[in-house]
Amino acid sequence: MESVAQAIQRLSQLAATPHMLRLSAAFAGAGFELALVGGPVRDAFLGHEVNDLDFTTNATPDEILVLVRPISEAQWDIGRAFGTIGAMIDGHKVEITTYRADAYDGQTRKPLVEFGSSLESDLVRRDFTVNAMAIRLPQLVLVDPSGGVEDLVARRLTTPGAPEVSFGDDPLRMMRAARFTSQLGFTVDEPTTAAMFAIAERISMISVERVSEELGKLLKTDSPRHGLQLLVDSGIAAIVLPELPALKLQIDEHFHHKDVYEHSLTVLEQAIELERARHPGEAPDLTLRLAALLHDIGKPATKRTETGGVVTFHHHDVVGAKLAKKRLRELRYDNETIADVSRLIELHLRFFGYTEGAWTDSAVRRYVRDAGPLLERLHILTRADVTTRNRRKADRLGFAYDDLEDRIAVLGEQEELAAIRPDLDGEQIMGILGLAPGREVGEAYRFLLELRLEEGSLGETEAANRLRAWWSSGR
Repeated sequence: MESVAQAIQRLSQLAATPHMLRLSAAFAGAGFELALVGGPVRDAFLGHEVNDLDFTTNATPDEILVLVRPISEAQWDIGRAFGTIGAMIDGHKVEITTYRADAYDGQTRKPLVEFGSSLESDLVRRDFTVNAMAIRLPQLVLVDPSGGVEDLVARRLTTPGAPEVSFGDDPLRMMRAARFTSQLGFTVDEPTTAAMFAIAERISMISVERVSEELGKLLKTDSPRHGLQLLVDSGIAAIVLPELPALKLQIDEHFHHKDVYEHSLTVLEQAIELERARHPGEAPDLTLRLAALLHDIGKPATKRTETGGVVTFHHHDVVGAKLAKKRLRELRYDNETIADVSRLIELHLRFFGYTEGAWTDSAVRRYVRDAGPLLERLHILTRADVTTRNRRKADRLGFAYDDLEDRIAVLGEQEELAAIRPDLDGEQIMGILGLAPGREVGEAYRFLLELRLEEGSLGETEAANRLRAWWSSGR
């Protein structure tokens, strides 16, 4: 946490950059107010890198466009209905929004956009006090009408006004509260938490697209556990992602199965750790994180208590894959994400057969083939799924997976495992067997693929001989 003086110093250095000087001069010269607002100001106080540049002004969208056109390489008005104009100035993206004084009727999912008349009135309508601070430009004067600096020092999330009113105005702010607990490491204060619990059902008023976007932002934070727990405890998750609280299966006094909910959160944490260790500097992998969080959602539907009180979850991988596909479709994720997450869940138990007996090279090839482009994600998910406190068991599973990855690497040096194909293509099959395109060509192709998986590359001549023998035998 920076002091006020240190934060102002950082922001003054930012304001002295050429693109900021050009922007603030343009507005001041035309007699309009301009202030850097929200996240950039908060991050400057926290000592974080300031990236996105959001500004607010008393100029209308039309007036903003007139001012930025001469000083920018590009402009866009996709948010014009909400008072926002974007521009690219000297290679820097900025967004400028007219002061807002929105009103919500409590029935619809979108605000009735109204423009405000002052910076202070704009700030008090924002989601949290730590986001309701601004720096007037070019004067570099801090405007903090709701005590955001004090809440930053206390690492506390609270709303500028009554939380019931704020969340009633825009229920998505409840999910944003959960996200900021993970993103900033802050605690939501008691009245704000109580309001989330009291009006959780209002999240159903929010469009699916906004909900899924906010859920994705939460999952892409460094430590999403606390935010997810807040969503579950408040009842919001029961509406937007009911499979998550459903993992809180009743545990008998003999502990015949793990706490699946806690296990899933731990798997997510471990997947994030492995993701960062194996791919440092890369953007968060939402597909992997969704798969880690949802990998066991098939367990509630497949839970059975066998003789002796042993609890089983047979085929929860297959059931979970179907449930994940259904939920992610309802959340309107893209088709690739839906397919990849459900496939990872379907495959996440495959490795555990490796520890029961030595896999042949063909079994390793099948593992790689079935994972396809998801192999690296499957490596991470499978390793993260080991949450046992039994050190010996954890080490045994870890060593086994090390061995599997080593074998994959060795086989990968011998042949292109990630793109396994038969030694003969469809045209060659048809030429050798005198076939026209059709079902029989597909059967021959699958025969050669199985041969390749079992024995590796045979070369075209040997593959042709085997194909003729297979065809002559009547298959």
